[in-house]
Amino acid sequence: MDNPGPKRSCCESVRDFFTSAKFLIYMGHALSTWGDRMWNFAVAVFLVELYGNSLLLTAVYGLVVAGSVLLLGAIIGDWVDKNPRLKVAQTSLLVQNSCVIVCGILLMVVFQFKEQLVELYNGWILTTCYILVISIANIANLASTATAITIQRDWVVVVAGQDSSKLADMNATVRIIDQLTNILAPMLVGQIMSFGSHFIGCGFISGWNLCSMCVEYALLWKVYQKTPALAVKSGQKEQQQELKQLSPTKDLENDRSPEESSQPLMNETSAAAAPDSPKQRGCCSQMMEPLRTLKAGWVAYYNQNIFLAGMSLAFLYMTVLGFDCITTGYAYTQGLNGSVLSLLMGASAVSGICGTVAFTWVRKKCGLIRTGFISGTAQLCCLLLCVASVFAPGSPFDLSVSPFQDLYTHLIGEKTLPEADHSITSVLTGRNATTASPAEELPQLDLQSYMSVSLLFAGVIAARVGLWSFDLTVTQLMQENVIESERGVINGVQNSMNYLLDLLHFIMVILAPNPEAFGLLVLISVSFVAMGHVMYFGFAFKSLGSRLFLCCSPEHKEETVDSLSLPTTV
Repeated sequence: MDNPGPKRSCCESVRDFFTSAKFLIYMGHALSTWGDRMWNFAVAVFLVELYGNSLLLTAVYGLVVAGSVLLLGAIIGDWVDKNPRLKVAQTSLLVQNSCVIVCGILLMVVFQFKEQLVELYNGWILTTCYILVISIANIANLASTATAITIQRDWVVVVAGQDSSKLADMNATVRIIDQLTNILAPMLVGQIMSFGSHFIGCGFISGWNLCSMCVEYALLWKVYQKTPALAVKSGQKEQQQELKQLSPTKDLENDRSPEESSQPLMNETSAAAAPDSPKQRGCCSQMMEPLRTLKAGWVAYYNQNIFLAGMSLAFLYMTVLGFDCITTGYAYTQGLNGSVLSLLMGASAVSGICGTVAFTWVRKKCGLIRTGFISGTAQLCCLLLCVASVFAPGSPFDLSVSPFQDLYTHLIGEKTLPEADHSITSVLTGRNATTASPAEELPQLDLQSYMSVSLLFAGVIAARVGLWSFDLTVTQLMQENVIESERGVINGVQNSMNYLLDLLHFIMVILAPNPEAFGLLVLISVSFVAMGHVMYFGFAFKSLGSRLFLCCSPEHKEETVDSLSLPTTV
């Protein structure tokens, strides 16, 4: 008679976990990111296919998306702050999935009737379809940004409560879900398009988002019901009154309190929203309201105590040392095939998951701020392999070749070429196969020629451990130290900063696209990563002083967390 008791309690604990708000958030996030990853992968393929294997539409789409988040990030975050949590989550969910469904249906029509659309009104109907697809997809991305801010930066904090360890575990789990869906979702939709067609791929993605939207909506409602604190969103006046009671020792800066850090935004928004102001009733004043919100958001971000930590994370986006189209294209020029690259991407994902696991362990041992310092140091040490690859045997790095040679050739000297060559070898290597000698057509495939690219990818993959651990550190610092009434706008500005540095890295590649200049891009990338970690070191040293270098102990760990965290008012 003693056995049924423990068995029942074990079953109940399992049932409680699978019905808890924490697990429901994981499920909703997994469905959301799976749909996002499938769409982000497929839309680039669709646009290339529609425009005759040209990257023009894809480049335009990327520019529109990045520019929109850059300009509207603070405004989106301000909207998240000023509206009830459930309304924000449900609205962004419905808008995002509805836009993807509409895009999928529109793309199905274009794929099915492309020949007829080309002939109508000299192709203007088809051009209008392209514009609609890019515009609607951009709205879906903005809604996805709002969803990420409200769920990952706000709901997760409220569900975790005041438990910093629980918050760290939830952040790590969410990031592991991101890593897995980033690999598996593109594989699934890629197989569907390969064995079926692009028409079938569009239909599958639209159907998936329709079903996923219904399930996610129900999961959000369940989480909201299970977490009563989500229903309470403190007003700014109540927030300021409670912050006045905080001890000044909890501030990172000696002469500025937390409420003073966010005062510029509150003053700007309250002044702009004054109901008795005659200017507010004018059309011009209403049109200027988004600009005032944008300015106030950036000012508030600058005045945050964790400003240097946020900037350090943004600087990590100014790099070519990742598994994007740029690094992949360079790898092809060095003789790596698609099979090898897929294995390297898998190894990169495993490395990222190891980084998320390492984050939770190191944080428990050393505290949150020291975890960021350790992670940044580890990342920089691994990136030294990338620096070594620039000068290793087999590297195409050549300072005698102008980084702007390819750009100059395409803009001015194209007519002087003997014969235009648009083969994949020519596009990737920057060489004209019709005039190149047989020895120059493809990279040499001896072992020595692989030394440089091997060091490059070894450094990139190993650095993912420190990168993802550092990313989680800054994420949790922002979650714990940004007051509740400003979480949305501050994280919106952070997204804008990330996109800004990401845009700069693409511009850098456009200016120096030839493989001989890739080594220079690697050195610039490592320099920006180093500058980012120097900023974080300044933040950490300002917060802890000489205690940053002391041996990790329970006293230092608690002191580190408590000296930074602001209580969440819910």
